[in-house]
Amino acid sequence: MQTDSLPEARSSWPAWAKFLRRGGLESLAAWALEAGAPLAILGAQALYFGGPLLRPAFSNGQIDALASLLEDHNEALAFAAFLREENPS
Repeated sequence: MQTDSLPEARSSWPAWAKFLRRGGLESLAAWALEAGAPLAILGAQALYFGGPLLRPAFSNGQIDALASLLEDHNEALAFAAFLREENPS
């Protein structure tokens, strides 16, 4: 992921955290991002491949941002830390 686009990609994080928090999934998501690094690339590819099916529910930017997050291990860890900060347990 380009460092120039980091602030733009991270602008979605509060909305994603809110969505995960509503379902009580923020801790599980943070754990999965930290522990599931080897599978994250596969998840990103699944998002790229399944993007056309997800377009009615999510914008192109949201799908691409999530796929990019999964491809970049450092960004995935940063989002996991963001989730943990949002929900101190």
